[in-house]
Amino acid sequence: MAPSPPTLFNDEPSPAMRVISASRRTDIPAFYTPWLLNRLRAGFCDWANPFGGKINRVSLRAEDCIALVFWTRNPAPLLPHLAALRADGYHCYVHFTLTGYPRLLEPFAPPVEDALDSFRRLAGIIGDEFVQWRYDPLLIGSLLPMDEHRARFTTLARALQGYTRRCLTSFVSLYGKTARNLHRLAAEQHLVWENPEVAERRALCETLRDIAGEYGMTLYACCNPELVGDGIPQAHCIDPLLLRKLRPDLATRLRHQPTRPGCGCVAATDIGAYDTCVHGCVYCYATNSRAIALKHLQAHDPQATLLR
Repeated sequence: MAPSPPTLFNDEPSPAMRVISASRRTDIPAFYTPWLLNRLRAGFCDWANPFGGKINRVSLRAEDCIALVFWTRNPAPLLPHLAALRADGYHCYVHFTLTGYPRLLEPFAPPVEDALDSFRRLAGIIGDEFVQWRYDPLLIGSLLPMDEHRARFTTLARALQGYTRRCLTSFVSLYGKTARNLHRLAAEQHLVWENPEVAERRALCETLRDIAGEYGMTLYACCNPELVGDGIPQAHCIDPLLLRKLRPDLATRLRHQPTRPGCGCVAATDIGAYDTCVHGCVYCYATNSRAIALKHLQAHDPQATLLR
């Protein structure tokens, strides 16, 4: 049974234009495309503030959306609908996470070849400038030593040449659930995780920067200010420059609103919910366990105003 919704409720959509993030908290394109399309047709959705649970309503009318920013490992369910969304006046760009890590870390992520196919199809629809490759997060240890990252990154960058201009990366942030799940896996599989010194981190990222450059991409550092410089710009996941390229007609002022230290993003409203993604990535900061996420997915109502 789904949990009872919080009682606090703001029943008026905000009149201000805003960026809609869909979503840092879950993979809406992969698992909740029907819900999203229903909400876009309705012109609004509700979202629960993860800090306190207050439910808020946000307009999803095309004239109120600066852009839809998608975060996904598998956009395939959304791809057939992107042309219609564009015709209806919506603008979007996509953060596409693709690392090709071992199945121990990403047990239910799409196979790499399937992901590459989706990536290429997506770029063909919205353009290479508006698909951001995320080789993220960087995990270092016995399962993924530095040399392994160099090899994996080279293989993926070569396969994505001409389909994206940007790659965003960062070293894993050990939030409580992330640390717990990684430590559990390490104990079960006799793995060792490392916390490289800043000099080692920079050396790896400078190598990735050079590889990216060979294939027509710029490497950006996300929330890792110690990596910024020497040809590695700071990432802005909700990026004012990219938004203005997407929307040259945009007159609305974009307000800087970081989500954590080192973040360069402008303000956005995230309409997702934690503990709803079932890719099962062990390092995920947004999901306590896949079992919990599966229960929420099974209880999900695509006609509801709230994702969960």
